[in-house]
Amino acid sequence: MTSYQILNGDCLADSLSLTSINQNFIICRECLADGNVQSESAGEFRKTRAHFISAAYNISSEEYFSKTVSEFEKLNHLPDNSEICLWFENDLFCQVNMWYIISLLINHKAHKIFRVFPVTENNDDKWKGFGNADADKLEKSYNSKIQFSPEDIDLGKNLWTAYRNNDLIKLKELSKTKSPCFEYLEEVCQAHIERYPSDNSPGRPEKVLKEIINGSSGEFETVFSEFTKREGIYGFGDLQIRNIYDKLIGKN
Repeated sequence: MTSYQILNGDCLADSLSLTSINQNFIICRECLADGNVQSESAGEFRKTRAHFISAAYNISSEEYFSKTVSEFEKLNHLPDNSEICLWFENDLFCQVNMWYIISLLINHKAHKIFRVFPVTENNDDKWKGFGNADADKLEKSYNSKIQFSPEDIDLGKNLWTAYRNNDLIKLKELSKTKSPCFEYLEEVCQAHIERYPSDNSPGRPEKVLKEIINGSSGEFETVFSEFTKREGIYGFGDLQIRNIYDKLIGKN
């Protein structure tokens, strides 16, 4: 059985290259927790994402298709009975990407799909993911992988559908499903729901960032570091936080 490692970012590929784990990497270079994901077809979805990535992150559509879409397309050409390992962390950023990957794999019933979790030594580390993992910890993560049942795969697909359609009621309902492949699911989905309050007030990330800005020097590096400590559940990187930060600063 051939094994493939589906990774949420290039940094993890660099770390895994130092291990004995199979090096068949497919890299998810998306940030589906940010921007429009609604579309009527796969082709429209890719164009929508390319437009957003270009506008938000100054990455050309050509680069998006060559570096991001090309990786997703590899999933359609994996041999039957492959072992597919999803190396995704527990935060919202990684989870949304993983839900999407599962939706792409749903029609490939012959594969065996596994979730690989980061090794966490205490509760304070649960949102830190694979970032600080050495080769030994990565090997331990791989050897402790958990296989998705058909029900787990359906849950992942349904989570993506609810997220894509911005169906927060359905997302909350699904988040209560217990599954060994989805840790902290209810907490993560609630964090997403709180991005969009029903009274149209600022979302949770904006509120927390504004509080940090008003209580500190306001310099981006300070604000980003503190937000990551408080709200690691979102998994936002500096680019996502910078976009929110700039809007808040512009309003002050």
